[in-house]
Parts: sequence; structure tokens; C-alpha cells
Amino acid sequence: MANSSRRIDDPLWKSILEQTFSHFLKFIFPDAENVFDLSKPFDYLDKEFESLFPPAPNGKGVRYVDKLVKVFLKNGGAQFVLCHVEVQSSKGKGDLAERMFRYFYKISDRYKVPVTAIAILADGNRNYRPTLYIQEFMGTSLRYSFNSYKILDQDESALRSNTNPFAVVVLTALLAIVHRNLTDEELKEMKHDLYEEMMKRKMDKKTRQGIYDFLTYYVSFQNPENFYNFEKEVETKLGRSNIMGTREYLLDKAKKQGLERGKQEERAKAEAEKLTEKQNSARKMLRSGFDVEMISDILGLSAKEIEKLR
Repeated sequence: MANSSRRIDDPLWKSILEQTFSHFLKFIFPDAENVFDLSKPFDYLDKEFESLFPPAPNGKGVRYVDKLVKVFLKNGGAQFVLCHVEVQSSKGKGDLAERMFRYFYKISDRYKVPVTAIAILADGNRNYRPTLYIQEFMGTSLRYSFNSYKILDQDESALRSNTNPFAVVVLTALLAIVHRNLTDEELKEMKHDLYEEMMKRKMDKKTRQGIYDFLTYYVSFQNPENFYNFEKEVETKLGRSNIMGTREYLLDKAKKQGLERGKQEERAKAEAEKLTEKQNSARKMLRSGFDVEMISDILGLSAKEIEKLR
């Protein structure tokens, strides 16, 4: 059975960007290797970003996947660029350009360094492509433009021929948009195809693990057990087990199921103890001469249950 409203796991963008950031920079900026010092570690400023833009206290409102990363340049010294990356898989309120500007000026004011911003648009609306924020009033104007990467605009064959590992991430997101009405079996075949694309590319173990997790869990199966089935099929294909080591999802699921079983057992035990207590009280009341109807009203037991206690 096809499902046109499969869940897209947006938070995975936060981890995959961190696990593939050097590849991401080279994918977005053709001259990245000449501009950025990719030999130096990146500094992911997630906590600093949240201090600038704290989430709503009531937990409501649209939340976005944002990454603020300190990236050093090749021209030496302590100079660096803060690359703000925003991923959006739905149009939301349509206020992305304004938010990108607010992010820009607050980050610039806080760190006093150059800022480059990239908005990755993973939505399915062909007409939604913000790249510019303009503010004008009484002869004063402001114009802020930013990098915008629309996944829906990308060519599938070009992504397949691109040897950059991040191309598999984009291909995963593109296929999720284009093929929204797949059955679970068809979705599983698509994930196998993405897995083959990943295996064609050279990358380190950590990057491969991250991309594997992304292509596996970014789009949900209707039946969660198919996550396990897909992984077992990958292991069979490789001729050995646990090659990817991806067990977080299944372990978490098992843990939650175990906790739920534990809660159910506790509830059942509490209910049994409560029933025993009521039955003991009913016996005492019967011995004291209370009639069945009154005992039923007081204890909430049925007349039939009380008669059995005589």
C-alpha cells in the first residue's frame, strides 16, 4: 500500500551536515579547496546558535534545522567564516528570507567576522525559492541576498555521476520529494539503489556510516519493521553481519517497547492489588450485614462479583 504522507526525518540533516561538512563545502562551493583550510577541524556552534535564537518556551512554533559552523580560511591567521546553513523541507510560514537576514545580522554582530549563509530547500514547492530580503522605508533601504540551494532543481543523473559523497545525501532528499507515493517494497528498493550509489564513492568510515543512516532513516517506512528488513538485506548482500553497525533505531525501539511492557505490567499489578483490596473489603461488609447493592455502590464491584465472594 502506498503512502503519500510518509514522515520525513528533518533532524537527520543536523547530523549528516556535521558528518559530511567538508564534502558539503566542496559540493556547494566549487572553489572550496582553494578558499577553506579543510585540514583544520570545524567548530559546530549549535549551543551558541541556540543562545542567539532560543526556542519558544512553550515548545510551539515551527523549528528548523540550523547549523552554525566556524570554518577557517586558507589565507592564514585567525580569520574564519561562519557558514550558516538552514535546511527546510516545507515552506513553513514563508518567512525564510527574513529569518536568514535576522540570523545574519545577529551572527555578524556577535562574532564580528564574515558570514556566508546557505539555505537548503528540501521542500516540494517548485515556486518557493527565496534568495533575497529587502526592507525599504522613506529613502532608506536594505538588501540582503544569500545562497539558496533548491534540491528539487537538481538533475538526478548529474547527482549520480557526481563522485562527491554529499551527492548521495542530495539524491536521497530529491528522490524523497519526487517519489512520494511508493509502497514499502518500492521504497526499500529505492534505499537499496541509494546504498549502491554510496558504495561507489570513496569516503572514510564515519562519513559512510552517516550517509548510510541518512538514506536509511530519512524517509520512513509505513511498517517500521522494514527498517530492520532493509538492514538485514544489506548485510546479506555484503556477506557478513553488522557491517554498518546501525542499531540505534532498533535498540531505541526495543527499549521503548520494553519500557511500555514494564509500565503495562506495573499497571496490571496495581489493578490486581486494588481488586484484591476491594474484594477483601466486600467480604468484611458482607459479614457485617451490608446488602449487595450497597456494597456495589460503595466499592464499584458488580453484584455478580460480590455474590461470588459469599
